[in-house]
Amino acid sequence: MVLRSTESSVRMGVRPIILFYHLLLLCPSSTFALEFLFDSFFNSTNATDVTLINDAKFDSTVIRLTNDSNQFSSGRAFYPTKMTMKPSSNSTSVASFSTSFVFSVLPNIDSSPGFGLCFVLTSYTSPPNALASQYFGLFTNATVPVVAPLFAVEFDTGRNPEFNDPDDNHIGIDLNNIESIKTQSAGYYNTSGAFIPIRMRNGENVRAWIDFDGTSFEINVTVAPANLSRPTRPTLTYRDPVIANYVSSEMFVGFSASKTQWVEAQRLLAWSFSDTGTLREINTTNLPVFRLSSSSKLSAGAIAGITVACFVFLVICASGFYWFWLKNKLKDEEEDEIEDWELEYWPHRFSCEELSEATDGFSNDQLLGSGGFGRVFKGTLPNNTEIAVKCVNHDSKQGLREFMAEISSMGRLQHKNLVQMRGWCRKGNELMLVYDYMPNGSLNRWIFDKPKKLLTWEQRRRVLADVAEGLNYLHHGWEQVVVHRDIKSSNILLDTDMRGRLGDFGLAKLYQHGEVPNTTRVVGTLGYLAPELATIAAPTAASDVYSFGVVVLEVGCGRRPIDMEAEEDKVVLIDWVRDLYAQGKICEAADVRINGEEYEKEEMEGS
Repeated sequence: MVLRSTESSVRMGVRPIILFYHLLLLCPSSTFALEFLFDSFFNSTNATDVTLINDAKFDSTVIRLTNDSNQFSSGRAFYPTKMTMKPSSNSTSVASFSTSFVFSVLPNIDSSPGFGLCFVLTSYTSPPNALASQYFGLFTNATVPVVAPLFAVEFDTGRNPEFNDPDDNHIGIDLNNIESIKTQSAGYYNTSGAFIPIRMRNGENVRAWIDFDGTSFEINVTVAPANLSRPTRPTLTYRDPVIANYVSSEMFVGFSASKTQWVEAQRLLAWSFSDTGTLREINTTNLPVFRLSSSSKLSAGAIAGITVACFVFLVICASGFYWFWLKNKLKDEEEDEIEDWELEYWPHRFSCEELSEATDGFSNDQLLGSGGFGRVFKGTLPNNTEIAVKCVNHDSKQGLREFMAEISSMGRLQHKNLVQMRGWCRKGNELMLVYDYMPNGSLNRWIFDKPKKLLTWEQRRRVLADVAEGLNYLHHGWEQVVVHRDIKSSNILLDTDMRGRLGDFGLAKLYQHGEVPNTTRVVGTLGYLAPELATIAAPTAASDVYSFGVVVLEVGCGRRPIDMEAEEDKVVLIDWVRDLYAQGKICEAADVRINGEEYEKEEMEGS
């Protein structure tokens, strides 16, 4: 059967009887095909043709996916009829489909963090444990990949380094994971073959085309300004039979988006879909265009009224200036006041003024990085000591107190191979953590991505020995057992002398010696997680050692733990090395960029 849905046919009121008659004539089989077209959206006529979840709503002729007034808002819009993706649950064949839609993303503040939206196929209109903010209202923050029926194409308008985003304006293929399996900057290829970038976050109407070939497991994504015809060359192409693992027999098709406290209007203007062949064309001539409202010319009466209002306002401000100044002064003193429970925590507490002066007022020029944890700034204290300041937000005083208790324990860790915490500062619910600044950055920058200067084998071996000493201290050398839970090359920093220091204790847990860990939430980074964490969530010192072993392989082989661009049998580093070891060819895994004479064969085999 072919299910057709158009805005025009709904308004004419002829669809129910005629369409049902044609359905019976055209499709005697029991297999439903899906085909529909929305040139625009009307609340009164499309209320039963589109299912809206959470904060999604009809707004005149468009669908708004998030709510400006909610800090953590997410919304989804689905066609109510599921698409048949597989003939049966155990089938290996997958259906094909094509879709096209027009969307607009417009923030109130251009410099605020962005998120964008996703086209999605899912078995559930509300995926379990889905999060807002950078998770599109679809994914969780779990780092262990789960094979489940959720497949998305993201149109991402923000850059999250922790998800390996290439920039703040890209398209990505997501297989039930917020970290895309493949990405491409947004743009299109013109008739001359030149790539023309487009911005997806300025309110401009952007049209997307997605074609999925189920026989070859290939998906092609194309984007262009809505007023242009479809480019002949796709923006992004991804082909892999693994896609079949992320679809089920029947799935909903639709869109999802989310935001945090920053207003970003994600709008869906038109949508066409077909799994039967030719896609019906969207009429883009009358689509609305969204821009931030600007000032217009005012009448003489309006100007006079505004002048009087401004004068009255100035009088009120002048008479109340002292009161406002006094109130703010008392508020600042209250925030800077050290509460009794803070006195027990260590190390040194900095004042907000000290850290603001050290970072040039937390200038963007001093920004070292940002992500889900917050932002990190470089700073210089009056004694010329360079520091790194991490800014973290907490939504409650109780949660802040518990976090402070754990931070105080981390602050007492003292070892030459750990990034030293120097102090902290609290203002309201914002917590700022102060660490030693590591001028040479993280280890991964010196091994991957064509570094300016490659680390020699001797330097690599020395860094690994440094990290091993620091890890041994965490597990055995302190009054409590500290399980780091996120050991990876990007969390190993290099000091001035290129010595390794283990940093970023944001996921660490502390236990008494002999105590059994009781956490049930798996955290960490894909590729570094010990296999037992898939069945036993509690982290141990052994799971840290496993992650360190993966880092050792990275350093020796010069490869990331998972490389989707590598040959099929070399994608997972640890599997590839294991196979070479079984064949007695372990040294073939060594980084070819290092001169073989720099290391003893026994050293490389032992690494």
